[in-house]
Amino acid sequence: MNTQAEGSAGDVLDRPRSAASLADAMEELLRDVRATALPLDIPGVGAARESRTRLIDQLADHLVPRLRTLTAPAVVVVAGSTGAGKSTLVNALVGAQVSPAGVLRPTTRRPVLVHHPLDTDLLAGHPVTGAVQVEVSDQVPRGVALLDAPDLDSVEEANRRAAGRLLEAADLWLFVTTAARYGDALPWRVLDGAVARGASVAMVLNRVPADSLPTVRADLMQRLREHQMAGSPLFVVADAGPLDGPLEPAAVAPVRRWLTMVAGPDRARSVIARTLRGSLAALRPWVDELAEAVQAQAEAASELRTGLATAGQEAGDEARATLLGGAAGHGGPQARWAELTSPGAALHDLLRSGDRPDRSRARGRDRAIAVQPLVRELTTSVCGVLTAIGQGAERDLRGWLRSGPSGGSWLAQTWDGQRRAEQRAIEARSAAERWIESGRNLHVRAEPAASGADRRTRRRAAQESRRVAAAYRALGSDGVHAVLVAGAAGVEDAERIVGALLGEAGRRGVAQLRDGLGRCGADAVDAERAAALAALDVPDLAEDASATLRMRLAVIKGLT
Repeated sequence: MNTQAEGSAGDVLDRPRSAASLADAMEELLRDVRATALPLDIPGVGAARESRTRLIDQLADHLVPRLRTLTAPAVVVVAGSTGAGKSTLVNALVGAQVSPAGVLRPTTRRPVLVHHPLDTDLLAGHPVTGAVQVEVSDQVPRGVALLDAPDLDSVEEANRRAAGRLLEAADLWLFVTTAARYGDALPWRVLDGAVARGASVAMVLNRVPADSLPTVRADLMQRLREHQMAGSPLFVVADAGPLDGPLEPAAVAPVRRWLTMVAGPDRARSVIARTLRGSLAALRPWVDELAEAVQAQAEAASELRTGLATAGQEAGDEARATLLGGAAGHGGPQARWAELTSPGAALHDLLRSGDRPDRSRARGRDRAIAVQPLVRELTTSVCGVLTAIGQGAERDLRGWLRSGPSGGSWLAQTWDGQRRAEQRAIEARSAAERWIESGRNLHVRAEPAASGADRRTRRRAAQESRRVAAAYRALGSDGVHAVLVAGAAGVEDAERIVGALLGEAGRRGVAQLRDGLGRCGADAVDAERAAALAALDVPDLAEDASATLRMRLAVIKGLT
C-alpha cells in the first residue's frame, strides 16, 4: 500500500465534506458496477462475474455506508470454517447465548449482529442490518459491533455467499480457526483476499490442547508471516473439552480486553481508517480489472458481429440460388398454371400455336380476371419459400454460434426464437407482396431502334412493339403481370410463353423480376443475421462499454 494512498484516505476521514463527495462517487460507481452484466460466456468470465459480485458487496456493504457514517461502530466480523467455534466465542464474549451454538451443521443459519444499546441509532442505516438478526447487549463495548457470520465452507451455498458478503462489509476480521483446521487451504485463500484489500485482521486459535500449544502456535505464526500478516493479533483459547454450557469468561478474557481497546474512540477510528485505506487502494485495480473484463466482452461481441457476416454469406448465396432455380413456382402455382392452360381454360387459345385467339380488350379483361388466383397462389408460395429460407438461416446461424465462437452460446440462447418466428412470418408476407407488386409496376416495352439504325432493325423494333401491344390487349395489364411473375417464379413453361407473347421485352422483364426475387431470398437471410446482431446491441457490449467504469475510477482517484 503506498503512502500517498494512505495519506489521501486519511485526509478524507478528517474532512466530512470530502467523505460525502467520495461517498457520492462510490454510489455512482456502485450503480454502474451493478449495471455491468458481462453476458457473454468467454474465457475468464466466471472469475470476472464473481469479482464483480464481491465488488458490489464491498461498495454497498462497506465503502458507501462507512463513508456516509464515519462515526458508526466498527463492524467486527467473526468468521471461520465449520466447527471453528465462532458462535461459542461470540456468546462467551457477550456473556449470553445470542447466537446458536452446537454440533448441528451449519449452526449459524442466519447471521447475528450484536452491539451496545447506545449504538442502535448509528447502526440503523447500515446495509447489513437488513440481512442479519440484530441483538443488543451492554456487554459489547460501545464503538464495535460483533457479527457472527456463517461458515466459509458451509454445505449451503447461500451461507457461503452470506459469509463472503459479510466479510466484505467488515471493518475488522476476527478470524477463528482450530488446532485441527488452521492449515486448511480455504481460510488462507480468504485471508489472502483480506490482506490484498488492506483489511484489519485478528486471529483466534481455538481448542488448542495444552501439550501441542507451542508447536501449533509457532507453526501458525510462521504461516501468518508467510501471508504478510505478521502484525495481526493472535489469541489462543485452550481446549476446554466437551461443553455443557458457555466458555468460562477467563478463556476469552484476552479477546474481550482487545475488543474493549479497539472500541476506544482513537483506536476504533484507527482500525476503520486502516481498512478504509486498504479498501480504497484495492478498489483501483479491482475496478480496472472489471473494466478489462467489460472490454473483453466488447471485443468478443465485435468478433461475433464479424463472424455472423461471414457465416450468413453462404446461406444468402444458397437462398438466392434456390429462388433463381424456380422453387417459388413449384406446387400450388404450377397446378394453377396447368388449370389456366388446359383445354377451354382462359389461356389455352392464347398460348396454342397455330390458333388465332381473340385478342380483343374485352377478352383481355376476362383473362386478367381469370389469372388472379395464380397471382395469389404465387404470393403464398413466395411467402412460404422465404419463410423456409429464414428458418434455415436461423438454424444455420445458431449452429455456427454453438460450434465454438467465444460468446456464441450466449447469443444462440438469447436470440428469441418464438418472437423471431412471428416476425419472420410478417416479413416474408410483406416481401412476397412487394415482389408481386414490383411485377405489377413493371410495364414491358419494346426497345426502340437506335437513331440511325438500318431499315431491317427498325422494322424488327416495330414488330416487337406491335407484339407487346397485342399481348397487353389480349391479357390486359393484370394478365401480363400474372404471366411475368409466373415465369420469374419458375412456373414450368411460363417463361417460354412470356417469350412467345412478349418477345425479347418479356424475357428482359422476367429476368429483372427473377433477380429481384433472388434478392428477396438474400434479404431473408440478412434479416436473420440482423436479429442475431440485434441481440448484441446492448450497452455492455458496445465498443466503449468500459469507458464509464474508467471515468468513475478517475473521479474517485481525484477525490482520494
